[in-house]
Amino acid sequence: MAAILLLGFASGLPFALTDDAFRAWMTKAGLDLSTIGWSKLVSLPYSLKFIWSPLLDRFVPPFGGRRRGWMVLAQVGLVVGIGAIALQMGLIATLDPQQRSFSLKLLALTALGVALLSATQDIAIDAYRADVVSEREVGASASMTILGYRIALLVTGWIAFNLADRITWPWVYGLMALLMGAGLLTSFWAPEPVERDQPPESLQQAVVLPFLEFRHRLGWRQALLTLVFIIVFKLGDAMVVTMAVPFLGGKGLGFADADIGNIRQGMGLIATIVGTLAGGAVLSKIGINRSLWVFGALQAVSNLGYYVLAVVGKDYPTMVVAINVENFCGGLGTAGFLGFLMSLCNPRFSATQFALLSSLMAVGRDLLAGPASGELAQRLQPFIQANSATLGNAYLAGATQQGWALFFLITLAASLPGLLLLPLFAPWNARRSNFANLHDEN
Repeated sequence: MAAILLLGFASGLPFALTDDAFRAWMTKAGLDLSTIGWSKLVSLPYSLKFIWSPLLDRFVPPFGGRRRGWMVLAQVGLVVGIGAIALQMGLIATLDPQQRSFSLKLLALTALGVALLSATQDIAIDAYRADVVSEREVGASASMTILGYRIALLVTGWIAFNLADRITWPWVYGLMALLMGAGLLTSFWAPEPVERDQPPESLQQAVVLPFLEFRHRLGWRQALLTLVFIIVFKLGDAMVVTMAVPFLGGKGLGFADADIGNIRQGMGLIATIVGTLAGGAVLSKIGINRSLWVFGALQAVSNLGYYVLAVVGKDYPTMVVAINVENFCGGLGTAGFLGFLMSLCNPRFSATQFALLSSLMAVGRDLLAGPASGELAQRLQPFIQANSATLGNAYLAGATQQGWALFFLITLAASLPGLLLLPLFAPWNARRSNFANLHDEN
């Protein structure tokens, strides 16, 4: 569990360094908004990692074994890559704006390389976790992973942003490169999973067999329903997360940025961590199937906190409650969901299978929830204003704040498809057998 916690930290650290922190440096460097917007493409490897994941199942590095060896290779590259970003940022700061073009392109390529190495590290860490734990350890391992990841986001978010004002971003990136050494040391120290099955003997097997094995084990109908479930289970929660800041800030209730940051990034982060730890403990007691029911229901109902806030209006105590309830229940749902994904993976192909499943989760979060929530919130505002008399609810017409209350009710409805699929493949009284069949419980 200690190794999984530290590997979760190593997984989260480079993500923010190519995301929010990278764009913060670009803003500080005076780059235009168009360039900053295009920099989001640097994160593309995280959504495409399933493409090269079969390589990590097929080939075994000459040291460290099939999982730890790949982690070490990726982490060495990350230490070097993040250090290179720090040096390039420092160099660009000394150049005139006319001389920056080539250096900025080189920096973008370096950041893309860091994201590629980070996604590769994630493939290896996810496969390692799925291979090394027994069934009774699934809940604890899910909690430790999320806890380590969230701590890394705290370090690269709140701490790094505060340090940047004192020691500048190049030095912050240099410090983060040193912190990646914690993950590198963990990869050498962590126990190697016992190989219970013969790894793929060819690249063709590594690409094709994971999908055939998954379909054979679950059957076509069950496999398709499972993939659909993965996409939609956290859809409602992701819609709330996407629109929470605009709703709380200038597009909704008008809370100050400092208040939003302190509650969402401070108290909200603590609530998420507590939720994931509680979720892991409960999952270990009641099993994966029942945890999906309980956590999924709580995750959906928690959206009502934002609905109440939209009805009440700008009220600080209500905001605190809404954010913390949503983050706590979201942490519960994430812990149960991660345990569910782990249970679906065969150790022989866990790198490929987990990469594919987590990519499908990203489809629901990024490609469906993101655009859909923005379009829905935008279209509901004039609709509510134009039809407030027809709707007939005085409190709705007066306090929805441009349609936000109805938006959050719709996010609750968006959570229902995932819950309605549960009886088909995760019955309440049935015990999941996939994980137990694939792992030795001695």
